[in-house]
Amino acid sequence: MTSPSALFQGQTPLAVRMRPTSLDEVAGQGHLLRPGSPLVTLAGTDSSASGSAVSVILWGPPGTGKTTLAQAIARSSGRRFVELSAITAGVKDVREVMQEALTQRDLYGQSTILFLDEIHRFTKAQQDALLPGVENGWVVLIAATTENPSFSVISPLLSRSLLLTLRPLGDDDLGALVDRAVADARGLDDRVVLSDEARAALVRLASGDARRALTALEAAASVAADDAARDDNAADAGDGDTDTESDETDPDAADPRPVITGDHIAQAVDRALLRYDRQGDEHYDVISAFIKSVRGSDVDAAIHYLARMIEAGEDPRFIARRLVISAAEDIGLADPQALQIAVAAADAVAFIGMPEGRIPLAEATVYLATTAKSNAAYNAINAAIADVRAGGFGRVPLHLRDAHYPGAKRLGHGKGYKYAHDSDIGIVTQQYLPDELRGKRYYQPTSHGAERDVSARLEKIRRILDGG
Repeated sequence: MTSPSALFQGQTPLAVRMRPTSLDEVAGQGHLLRPGSPLVTLAGTDSSASGSAVSVILWGPPGTGKTTLAQAIARSSGRRFVELSAITAGVKDVREVMQEALTQRDLYGQSTILFLDEIHRFTKAQQDALLPGVENGWVVLIAATTENPSFSVISPLLSRSLLLTLRPLGDDDLGALVDRAVADARGLDDRVVLSDEARAALVRLASGDARRALTALEAAASVAADDAARDDNAADAGDGDTDTESDETDPDAADPRPVITGDHIAQAVDRALLRYDRQGDEHYDVISAFIKSVRGSDVDAAIHYLARMIEAGEDPRFIARRLVISAAEDIGLADPQALQIAVAAADAVAFIGMPEGRIPLAEATVYLATTAKSNAAYNAINAAIADVRAGGFGRVPLHLRDAHYPGAKRLGHGKGYKYAHDSDIGIVTQQYLPDELRGKRYYQPTSHGAERDVSARLEKIRRILDGG
């Protein structure tokens, strides 16, 4: 006997069944699908339209619709569609596609769209094999990648293609996508009820990834169906021979369809449902706790909040940016290497993406939380800006002004300037601040970490500058 969950598990995954058949059905990416845009023009039936034969490289996170767009364009345009995967295709396969595309164009006047998934996995030689077909218009290349094309695609191919960046789907787009999958005959065909709680959980956990949302929905529908079947069997066993005919004909009887709840979503994705709204208070509360834990040197708390943000689908670039800010604001010159590590983590996340990006984020978090702290540089710039905004500044001293343009020396510019490198110690007694701010101290180093050495050196420097 077929289990209830089998009703929601076909041979083809829900995410594939729900792929749009035209650009009108595509969720999100409105910035790429405006009238007259390259993708919309490419999908037109008039192959002679201006700009309709341009090749494109689609760059974006997983689940943002790269394959969907390519297939929708192919269906709408009526062009011949060929798909290759960089994982399995080699140079020979590429050359065969190019030759066949040339034949189709010359003999039948039919143009070919070549969709190449994961182009970043192609070697330079494999990408070189694409160039003749793209340059001569034998094929219209639509390439998809999750990696930065500037690092993963050869320059000649980049220069012959339009680079289009796909964005993670917004919450409204994901919600509409989930609703369509529940109701559409290609999807769950209204055989389940999706609670508001479950819908919100799906949108939250998908984190802009349509495929993740639909995969979780399909799995949750199976869990809900099995739970409903067990409840029905238990009720039947308890009722014995009780006549239930009146219940079956009662128009006010409860909806018999399985109801997907938040618990079903949690079971389906095998992770706890985190209370975390990327647009709400919890978003700001968690990132605030994260940064304060780093500042307070509690590495375990910092890692905990990092994990919460990662699991809730927070944008890893947002986390990386906050780490860079923390390295400059809270650590500063107590450990100059902290900023380098934070910037390196941000670059690594942008380069490799998620989920592997969690590793450099964790490394930077641990380093920043456990190193020495100083906000002296942060306080210095804030104090200087406050003075400038309050009008606390004066004219640049004459001896420091630019003396390179004609007539400058007649004005006294540069007169009396002392070149620091002429001194044996590289520092000379000289006034640098305007007269109005002479003796002002903005930077006050701490005795923490490497700034302890800066403090001792700065004391000597200021004594020499002041002529002491």
